[in-house]
Amino acid sequence: MPVSVSVSSSGRVTLRVEAGVADVRLNRPEKLNALDAAMLEALVAASETLAGDTSVRAVVLSGEGRAFCAGLDVSALLAMASDPGGADVRRALGERPPGRVTNLAQEAADGWRRLPVPTIAAVHGVALGGGLQIALGADLRVVAPAARLSVLEIRWGLVPDMTGTWTLPRLVGVDVAKELTWTGRIVEGEEAVRIGLATRMADDPRAAALDLARHLAASSPQAVRAAKALLDASLLAAPADQYHAESEAMSSIIGSPNQAEAARAYLEERSPVFSDRS
Repeated sequence: MPVSVSVSSSGRVTLRVEAGVADVRLNRPEKLNALDAAMLEALVAASETLAGDTSVRAVVLSGEGRAFCAGLDVSALLAMASDPGGADVRRALGERPPGRVTNLAQEAADGWRRLPVPTIAAVHGVALGGGLQIALGADLRVVAPAARLSVLEIRWGLVPDMTGTWTLPRLVGVDVAKELTWTGRIVEGEEAVRIGLATRMADDPRAAALDLARHLAASSPQAVRAAKALLDASLLAAPADQYHAESEAMSSIIGSPNQAEAARAYLEERSPVFSDRS
């Protein structure tokens, strides 16, 4: 049965899980899903909820209304400028709970990267500043041809501070990351795919992302999770460590019930039925 909930008292983010696919939507359409403290808290709550749900096999993150996310709410930016010592600013930009390396704003993006299952951002309208950094936290980005993406912080005399200085150069290279960050220029769908800022284009990004998520959810969850962990680790691991990790992952999967089911289903020309516990 589908599960549909709001993960914050403000209703800033909604979450629906069906057949292993989590459909997460930023839900402040009248503000183009701009980020305020309530939105950041709701995004963190959503990723934490999904991290503890072993039935979830893929996640799609999108925005309601005309945009994915317009970035930081301008009123919140003005509040920061007028009250730089305020409690909201300290919580969003400085305070880190024990054992966590991210502050609230960073966790709103990094929580999606750390989920053990594939995460797909479906981007339409705009993804600006912090909104783009949230999309960069996903494993994949499906963008509309007319989508407008920008590392916009330079407009406000700021720097990317929601994990963007870590994710961006890994996707587009350090030189392109510098150019995008220094200029704040707008990148549309086709160029975003060409430079690595996005994975693919689709006229309806949410529909395409949900289709892809359903396809991934139909694969062996242990194999998908292990592949994500291995590929993420490869960005920092030495070759010998990576090869050893591959062998350990393969040893833990091969011969398991889900692996055997995948092989049988292929040979019998039927859809596999996987367990979330195998």
